[in-house]
Amino acid sequence: MTSFADDHPSRLRRSVLSVPAVNVRALEKTHGLACDAVIFDLEDSVFPDKKAEARDNLCRFFAETPLRGREAVIRVNEIGSDYFAEDMAAVIACRPDAVLLPKVDGPDAVRAVADLLSEADVSEGLRIWAMIETPLGVLNAGQIAASGRTAGGRLDCFVVGLNDLRKATGVAPEPERIYLVPFLMQVILAARAYGLDAIDSVSNDFRDLEAFGRECLQGRSMGFDGKMLIHPAQIEGANRHFGFSPEAVAEARAIVAAFADPAAAALNVINVEGRMIERLHLDEAEKLLAKIAIIEQREGKIS
Repeated sequence: MTSFADDHPSRLRRSVLSVPAVNVRALEKTHGLACDAVIFDLEDSVFPDKKAEARDNLCRFFAETPLRGREAVIRVNEIGSDYFAEDMAAVIACRPDAVLLPKVDGPDAVRAVADLLSEADVSEGLRIWAMIETPLGVLNAGQIAASGRTAGGRLDCFVVGLNDLRKATGVAPEPERIYLVPFLMQVILAARAYGLDAIDSVSNDFRDLEAFGRECLQGRSMGFDGKMLIHPAQIEGANRHFGFSPEAVAEARAIVAAFADPAAAALNVINVEGRMIERLHLDEAEKLLAKIAIIEQREGKIS
């Protein structure tokens, strides 16, 4: 049976840095950073009286010095807010890789934005990311994810927002996020059921890189593809913890090579160095190597 993930391209999203669009200096600095994606924020980090200025900054940035080699994502204000229509006009003008919708409670918001983009004749290459940061968003994560796999669906990625979720639920900010794990795993399950990526929430104290590292390890163990960041100091740790060990890369290359043997053409299970490997492992290996290829190309080390 064909998986929903089969037509979902491999993306490198270990480190996803959020940058306030109102801060011109921060926008300029994104060109020299090693993060995999940048979220240009028009929402929480921008005061109401600075929203128009932030949009102007973004339009100028995308027109004059667009980001190269990394995904560019614009986070707009919530649907129904006084700023949403103008935010989306800026998205359509800038043509980033994706638009990030905050506080998504259900699939209607995703469908509405997909329709808006289609009506504006925007290429399907401009994807939708959804922030899951409300109780309803967590409860409806499966329905939201499914909306990305309908005709014209553009949904590509979930981003968890724990600050708003903590506020809404009253869950205390425990260091190990123990009472939040069930919410996080529900988001992961929904994302994986429909072939989406999932990005873990921010770690608020960017000075405590040791605690940040533990949170990255926890997120990686839960299945997240990467982490949303609030400071460039967190990029190296996110890339390392959500990266790939030399052993994992070597194993992936061995699996791909083994299935490339003509003798394995009609086999679903083969022996690789004493281990029984299924074709599902081949899919995983190919996706891992696709991400490695992105890293190598970015670093100018194409092998």
